[in-house]
Amino acid sequence: MPVLVITGTGTEVGKTVVTAAVAATAVAAAGRSVAVLKAAQTGVGPGEAGDAEEVARLAGDGVRAGELARYPEPLAPATAARRAGRAPVHPEDVAERAAKLAAEFDLVLVEGAGGLLVRFDAAGGTLADAAELLGAPVLVVTSAGLGTLNVSELTVRELQRRGLEVPGLVVGSWPADPDLAARCNLLDLPDVTGVPLLGAVPEGAASLPASSFRARSPEWLAPRLDGTWDAESFRTRAAAGPVGVAV
Repeated sequence: MPVLVITGTGTEVGKTVVTAAVAATAVAAAGRSVAVLKAAQTGVGPGEAGDAEEVARLAGDGVRAGELARYPEPLAPATAARRAGRAPVHPEDVAERAAKLAAEFDLVLVEGAGGLLVRFDAAGGTLADAAELLGAPVLVVTSAGLGTLNVSELTVRELQRRGLEVPGLVVGSWPADPDLAARCNLLDLPDVTGVPLLGAVPEGAASLPASSFRARSPEWLAPRLDGTWDAESFRTRAAAGPVGVAV
């Protein structure tokens, strides 16, 4: 089944911009038809643009993006659903919708909310449960700096404990002027997690014009994700000086 689940090690690590980059690269570099499913959108009111709309804006008209449920308060989906008096999302709902999309599209990207084990419902259902139902690999988006090693290793360990494939990690927001911790983490992240780095999206990438974002996305992702990014050359350039996102 052509489904890739995208999770983060926490909130605000760049899941949405990485999802958009993966989608744009799949279309531009591999000619695939792509659908993006946001499992649960929180913190966004009616009529406001959510993560799915942001992915569609950045990745282009060739990508169909939608969300399964929306709750207005910026909380974990289970909590947001309860407080809004609305039905929660269940892992089975996510898996069912993704499977239907997979019958129409070459690639389906399922973006989570927050970290891997954030609860969708009162029964404790999570994105990891949805990935298990789908039998889908899970791409992990993480941060660049201090503190990322622990949460990245824990996330990968939990996925592997469940028997799920983890193709690798992508840094969701690589700083223009990385500090010592960020530079060291380029080596340490693959070492502690046992999975490769598959890309680094520069900070501020979402502020690029959409056409520039789509054109440059392959530069930020490794060949496993249809891009041209190379971890070794990136480490060399990061050690030499700033790696920015100039328009």
